[in-house]
Amino acid sequence: MTRLDQELVNRGLAQSRTMAATFIKAGRVSVDGITSAKAAHSVTELTQLELAPGTEEDYVSRAGHKLAGALAHFPQVSIAGKRCFDAGASTGGFTDVLLRNGAAKVAAVDVGHGQLVESLRNDPRVEVYEGLNIRYMHPEDMGGAADLTVCDLSFISLTKVMGPLTLATKEGGELLLMVKPQFEVGKDRLARTGVVSSENERRRAVALVAQSAVANGLRLHGIGTSSLPGQEGNVEYFLLASREVSGPAPKIEEQELAVQTLLAQLWPAVQGAGSK
Repeated sequence: MTRLDQELVNRGLAQSRTMAATFIKAGRVSVDGITSAKAAHSVTELTQLELAPGTEEDYVSRAGHKLAGALAHFPQVSIAGKRCFDAGASTGGFTDVLLRNGAAKVAAVDVGHGQLVESLRNDPRVEVYEGLNIRYMHPEDMGGAADLTVCDLSFISLTKVMGPLTLATKEGGELLLMVKPQFEVGKDRLARTGVVSSENERRRAVALVAQSAVANGLRLHGIGTSSLPGQEGNVEYFLLASREVSGPAPKIEEQELAVQTLLAQLWPAVQGAGSK
């Protein structure tokens, strides 16, 4: 007997168990003619499985829809022909989206091993760097700085990796960073459910990451709400920034002004999008 999500992968109906679980949750998978809602449903090689067509792109993981939504929100971000850096690649949802949008190369970096789906691992455009902790990474560890950096990290504050992310991006390059308040506000401010329900706390989380970005020489361009919430229901955000050409670091008061100006201009619209 095999779990339903694993059997979908075995039969080539899904590229990862994460993708399979998404199909099952969406009610697209039937087992012997009956729709199943359980990824752990036990099946055999003889069980008849069918996958109904979806209404959206089938990325290799749920995260792909988040990046696709961010790119729609920030149409000024150009990917075609660029070498990109996917920080926290995992199964490859962000890498998948980057390739579909014309990336020439993607450096897929993750601290774990064996998570990237085979179709991406075998793609000549993908450079796989496993067992690499971004907190201690240098650009040469991933073959040099990239034109565009995207980021999907968990269980660590982005403020702890903003320096390495900045250095891994070429001067003039862009960074599209997913901010997860649940990993920014601190355990003492997190509800038992793991969800940051306070708008003030979410704003503070974004402000902390934005402040760190500016302190590391990045220029802020915008904030957007993720088109999908986190696994536990957390509202998440994308921060768009670019790496400035080398020069003197902005003064502390200039950093604070840049962050507060961005939040004052965009936060009401961002919150409105997140409440839909």
